[in-house]
Amino acid sequence: MTHRLICVPGSVAPAAQRYRPLVEAVGGVAEAHLKDLEVYRDSAPPADYSIEDEVEAIDRFADARGLDRFHLVGYSGGGFVALAYAGTRPGRVISLGLFEPARIPGDLTDEERAFFAALEAKLSGLQGPEFMAAFVQEQVKPGVQVPPPPTSASPEMQKRPAGIAALIRAFGEYRFDRDLLRACPFPVYYAYGDLSHEEQAMKAGILARLFTDIRVQRFAGIHHFVPPEQIYTADQVESLLDLWRRGEAGSAPQLSL
Repeated sequence: MTHRLICVPGSVAPAAQRYRPLVEAVGGVAEAHLKDLEVYRDSAPPADYSIEDEVEAIDRFADARGLDRFHLVGYSGGGFVALAYAGTRPGRVISLGLFEPARIPGDLTDEERAFFAALEAKLSGLQGPEFMAAFVQEQVKPGVQVPPPPTSASPEMQKRPAGIAALIRAFGEYRFDRDLLRACPFPVYYAYGDLSHEEQAMKAGILARLFTDIRVQRFAGIHHFVPPEQIYTADQVESLLDLWRRGEAGSAPQLSL
């Protein structure tokens, strides 16, 4: 059986770049459809941009490709979108694979609220390269050295600061009941790196209490901004293949941390 999946990237790298190693690794057994974020469709985010725009665009994207049901893969900001989609359209999702989602939709816990308030305060008033540098550094543990953010003068990279700011606003404005995730019948996989900010482990714990069938995997020496080939290694690819097989087999719920 060929696994049919939709992959949604984060707010920095486009889907073709983010998922290239995964597509190459599973090309013989999976049909991967790469869906870029709607926030970057035009030269600047629409004034009324919302997460509903992203969710509805996945519906249109899937319909245009004849995908009634599919595996959904999300990274960072695309992980938030994937969670929103999975919770509101569970009948279309066979499985959900996440790497370090930017945030979990719905009402925040006190711990989440403190982290995101601090992030927004540190980004407030910054623009261009200064915004990108602060945004990147805040996603990893203190002391972790990250490569400088992309400085390409291409039109696509010039969209990133405004797009990231629009995404952060849209995350906060999106209304979502986290209890929807408790009713999701498909298996979920959550991966994160041990060099990423502790909020990734926090979010993994929250999702482990919401989903009935979830596997959480932590990778050593990895953080949010390593090259994609360091994320989609043989270990993670095999975990995703197992997720897709279990989703298609309708596996019994199991929880592991």
